[in-house]
Amino acid sequence: MAKLKSITLNPAKCAIDLSDGSERGFYVDQDYILRKLGRPHRAVNIMYCYYPNDKAWPKRAQDAYADMEVGFAWDYPYDNYFPYLGGKEGNTEGEPFTCMRDIRRHGQDVILTLTCDPKITDDQIIAIAKDLRPFGRMMLRMNHECTGNWFSFNKRATYQEIADFYVRFHKIVRKYAPNVSMILCAGAVMGKKDIKAEKEDEFLEAIKATEIWSIDKYIALNWGWPYEVAEKDNHSHLRDTAKNTYNVARRTFLRFKEICGGKTKPMVMSELNADGDVTGPYDQAKIMKDFAKIIKNDPERWFSAFCFYQFRDDGRLGLEITDPNNPNVGVEQPVLGAYKDIIDDDFFKPEIKSGKTAKLPIKLRWGGSEDAEGVAMELDFEKDPVFAEANFEGSLVDANLMMELNGMWFYKAPGVKFVDFMPAFFKKRLKGAQKLTLKIFAPPATGENDPAQGKNWDMDYYYELQELPKIRLRFEPICK
Repeated sequence: MAKLKSITLNPAKCAIDLSDGSERGFYVDQDYILRKLGRPHRAVNIMYCYYPNDKAWPKRAQDAYADMEVGFAWDYPYDNYFPYLGGKEGNTEGEPFTCMRDIRRHGQDVILTLTCDPKITDDQIIAIAKDLRPFGRMMLRMNHECTGNWFSFNKRATYQEIADFYVRFHKIVRKYAPNVSMILCAGAVMGKKDIKAEKEDEFLEAIKATEIWSIDKYIALNWGWPYEVAEKDNHSHLRDTAKNTYNVARRTFLRFKEICGGKTKPMVMSELNADGDVTGPYDQAKIMKDFAKIIKNDPERWFSAFCFYQFRDDGRLGLEITDPNNPNVGVEQPVLGAYKDIIDDDFFKPEIKSGKTAKLPIKLRWGGSEDAEGVAMELDFEKDPVFAEANFEGSLVDANLMMELNGMWFYKAPGVKFVDFMPAFFKKRLKGAQKLTLKIFAPPATGENDPAQGKNWDMDYYYELQELPKIRLRFEPICK
């Protein structure tokens, strides 16, 4: 019997989230992203809109108004995100729920960015909250960048009405989906001499009510995309520095803390990148490394997380850019290598703590990507392996597992009987005999928590591990 220990999954010193799909690109499945990046994220952000009272709904705006002349991404009657197909008028069979299930099966929390008509009713909000309750400890970023003027919700209501709508939405979510934390992505304290955040007076109660504070701040951005190519003689783009961008977030955090009487809340940057349209591919990679270094070197540790926007982009805001010949193909950019270096740094990785000796059967708990209980299985390596694999039999065939070995994470879907661990050694070869632990966690197999599990079902999911995978290690080729 292999030596077993209980383990816990805990927050990183600074978490990293990843945006996957938006008006600028399609959703990329989590199997592909995991294999490309080698580890899961704290959370994955997906972006949708909800304008159920509009005549063209639920078509995507660019399809509903295909003949309309537009010169800016947000010129359509409602926001050009993919439609949220749930709510009072819909169901949870389509998007975004298919994506949410994919994200959670792969051991990550969901961030749902949702722009919506501020005129929707309480009943419509209640339906959204009920949609979200089975998805565990997720985050809802509702009507982000709400102190701007480009989204449709800003064109349909005043800033005060938008702020009041946020507070009303928040109260309903607290009642009907207490597992959901809301992110207020509002105005920042932009300049060193500024005392208040943008539109602070209007959003005062929202700042106090929300669970998480956030700003979107790109270090470089071509906001004229896709209608304007950034050139030196036009003006729909900007470039700042990593330090200035970080300081804007810090000033905003301190101001929000002051507003709340000294109480702190998690401060995140929900969209962050340096646009390759402005910087080119090499500076883009350097800027992101510079930003990560600033976070690490700040001893105050006030910064909770940032979300990289995004994995695959039709422009140059992605770790990959979309191949124009085939949207299912991504073209890796230099920033992807820089990003891998960042997320492989222990400072930005979730901490896994070892506990007491364990024995089977053992109940594993999945609270979320920063709060889970798993098991570690000790493996003896004589030297660098030629074959390292796991076979799953019996009850394990239907298990949904996230596993880590030698620094790389692997996913086993229900029904899968074999996982090859060798990719964990291709770039990190062993130099001699060594003991490694195979770490095993069990996120919900369907991507949703199970109400039948009783009290706190919407916060925690349980799986009983009755047996261990059969491990095959070989240290020489089978034939020479």
